[in-house]
Amino acid sequence: MSEVLLFHHALGPTEGLHAFADELRAAGHTVHTPDLFEGRTFATIEEGVGYAREVGWDEIMARGERAAAELPNELVYGGFSLGVVPAQKLAQTRAGARGALFFYSCMPVSEFGSWPAGVPVQIHGADADPIFMDEGDVDAARELVEAADDAELFLYPGDQHYFADSSLPSYDAEAAALLTQRVLAFLARVG
Repeated sequence: MSEVLLFHHALGPTEGLHAFADELRAAGHTVHTPDLFEGRTFATIEEGVGYAREVGWDEIMARGERAAAELPNELVYGGFSLGVVPAQKLAQTRAGARGALFFYSCMPVSEFGSWPAGVPVQIHGADADPIFMDEGDVDAARELVEAADDAELFLYPGDQHYFADSSLPSYDAEAAALLTQRVLAFLARVG
């Protein structure tokens, strides 16, 4: 079984994030869901990103690093959208990573150096999501797939950014079920 450090998106730690973590736990995995926003949640992506800017991206990253420091090095790092940033940094820079799961976002590998050898990664996004498709994330994901030894990019039909968060109107049950199935297979393989 895998141990996962899972970072929330710009709306904060929603009920949908916790429901997803609970699905992974029900399959036998240990999942940690730290709160990068110190108890705050937001109604829109813009509000959540605004809060992150106000606090400072360095502080958001430091909160992610502090959450990881309390855990073993042998983790799968996961993040939803904004949460991909600390997850990707930790997967690329903290020794011992077992894998990475990036949902709705991907940074250029060069942002944090190079992709570590032997660290598998899955990237999931909607094929018509304007944030994922038009802001460079899908290009970064494709570059990561080319750079890593073991990488998969999964595109799902739809235009919703947070399609796997069951607590939001953007939720797509069919796409979320497939995403969860793929994630559970990944965790079983790397655990």
